[in-house]
Amino acid sequence: MIEAQSVGKSYGSFVAVRDVSFSVLPGEILGLLGPNGAGKTTIMRILTGYHFPSRGRALVGGVDVTRDPPAVKAMVGYLPENAPVYGEFTVAEYLDFVAGARRIPGKDRREAVEKAVESCGLSPVYRRGIEKLSKGYRQRVGLAQAILHDPPILILDEPTAGLDPNQIVEIRRLIRALGTRKTLILSTHILREVEALCDGIVILNEGLVAARGTREEIADRMKGDERYRVLITQGPPVTRESLAEVRDAKGVESLSPHPGGGWEALVLFPSGSSGGEALFDWAVERGHKLGSLAREDQGLESLFSRLTEEDHA
Repeated sequence: MIEAQSVGKSYGSFVAVRDVSFSVLPGEILGLLGPNGAGKTTIMRILTGYHFPSRGRALVGGVDVTRDPPAVKAMVGYLPENAPVYGEFTVAEYLDFVAGARRIPGKDRREAVEKAVESCGLSPVYRRGIEKLSKGYRQRVGLAQAILHDPPILILDEPTAGLDPNQIVEIRRLIRALGTRKTLILSTHILREVEALCDGIVILNEGLVAARGTREEIADRMKGDERYRVLITQGPPVTRESLAEVRDAKGVESLSPHPGGGWEALVLFPSGSSGGEALFDWAVERGHKLGSLAREDQGLESLFSRLTEEDHA
């Protein structure tokens, strides 16, 4: 359905995207992640036909975005980070205007608008001026314009940015419903949102793909570097000096008091090394016991931090 093949994009001497390749299957929800400046918005603009790649190819529904942008735009509903709505219009006027711009025939226009309004829960504000709406409702209007022509593909850039918790829940529910019948790319900084909504993930960093796959697949490829939580039960009194020693030990990333007594250390075991050995030696020498050893779950937040921070370093 969507394919990026070694896509690069430069603006003069500035390189926004270097060499990005990934694909999205029909009916899949893909989470596009990355720190600010990673190239997410540039990729989305290329896939929607608003920008052309400087290198490589981008295919949407089998159509090259550089050869037939109108055909691509007909297949795609796009919600930029700042919803493209005109405050001086009412919701009804704006959606009718967009339907006209989309060249939806007059006989079908009313039905298209009604379906979008119903899908996005806009009936209570249908006749209200957009400038008087809450940000949550403006985001709904932005989503309504994106689905008005019933495209098979949706590309949403930070759809929940700036919303309050209740509005976020409502927009996520709407996105989840849309994802049952459309192919969807979702860019967001909220990692829990990706875990809750997305089938696959692409993590960008500095214009390159740092990782792609499901969370489990990405974690599996990185499992050589594993983190464990180690409970150190107290034997002799723990002094400031001995705590400083263990904090400085190779592989020990953090050390904090455990609610049940003793101390809990987060220890990195790098692939092919004896990470954590210094912690064990310290405990034996000081007469402490290791009460438990539990593998740290490779959550998306942890994976994201490791991929973007390590690549940047």
